[in-house]
Amino acid sequence: MNDELKGKSSKVKVMYVRGDDENSKSGKNPRTGKGGYRQDGERRPARTTDSKPRGGRDRDEGRSDSPWRTVSRAPNAAAADDKPDHGGISGKSFINPEQLRRQRMEETRVYGEHACQALFQSRPESIVRAWFVQSVTPRFRDALKWMAANRKAYHTVDDAELQKASGTEHHGGVCFLIKKRVGMPVSEWLAQSGQKDCVLALEDIGNPHNLGGIMRSCAHFGAKGLLVDDASLLESGAAVRTAEGGAEHVQAISGESFAAGLDAFRKAGYTIVTTSSHQGIPLAKAELPAKMVLVLGQERDGLSDSTLEQGDLSVSISGTGNVESLNVSVATGVLLAEWWRQNA
Repeated sequence: MNDELKGKSSKVKVMYVRGDDENSKSGKNPRTGKGGYRQDGERRPARTTDSKPRGGRDRDEGRSDSPWRTVSRAPNAAAADDKPDHGGISGKSFINPEQLRRQRMEETRVYGEHACQALFQSRPESIVRAWFVQSVTPRFRDALKWMAANRKAYHTVDDAELQKASGTEHHGGVCFLIKKRVGMPVSEWLAQSGQKDCVLALEDIGNPHNLGGIMRSCAHFGAKGLLVDDASLLESGAAVRTAEGGAEHVQAISGESFAAGLDAFRKAGYTIVTTSSHQGIPLAKAELPAKMVLVLGQERDGLSDSTLEQGDLSVSISGTGNVESLNVSVATGVLLAEWWRQNA
């Protein structure tokens, strides 16, 4: 009896395993649909720690009937493929120091409500990022809409955060990070100048508040060009804020050198007018030409001797003598007012 059952059991086992159905071909258990039987009908031995995972290669390189076989890769290729692809963005990004230095040279922060409003009206494309306190946002509604439409980042922050972003407590509730303007070559300025043109040439004037006051006076009296050694000085936050919007109405002009720039203007028909607190024709008696370059120097030392020698006309501002001289930005306003009176 037992022998008979054994015989039947053996026949059944052989019949299922050696059949042509899909289960028998894949080595699956015909009753459960799961693996666990070899093709000869015997149960697979338990996997040991030395056995390969299902995705590994067969020991016999010639076998190709494993349902779990994968395409092999060279070790170097596999290592390269295992690195995640983040489209160039990783958790720890590398910033090129040279690129960062160049970016900082090309960008600057300006602040002050009037200055930023004028900048937005004049050159919105230069804005890179902006910060606002909540109280000023209604007055910058158009700027906010433009920045949102043009994918420019902006942030509404508290006063302390804006002070950090702008670097000053005199931010006026708004700060823009902008791309700096570069100086226009003298030749390009001369090519577009008209019959009446007053250009200021600033020798060694670097105080941003004085520069801001000068730009404000230039905007008021119609002097549109500023010959300077470093055009970026006119883009500093303090200078632009002090100018109260006037920075958008003047253009920095640059030459090969300060002396070369003056010489180019003289050859183009401009009169070089130098200023001094001790010598020269009193301003009230001077005839200021319609096309002139007004040369101004720092308060302490004034103009250099070489620059004074380049002057075609020297003027001074008369006063009580109680103080040695006027602040350079104040003197600029007085001189430009007289030029405007004579040539308007």
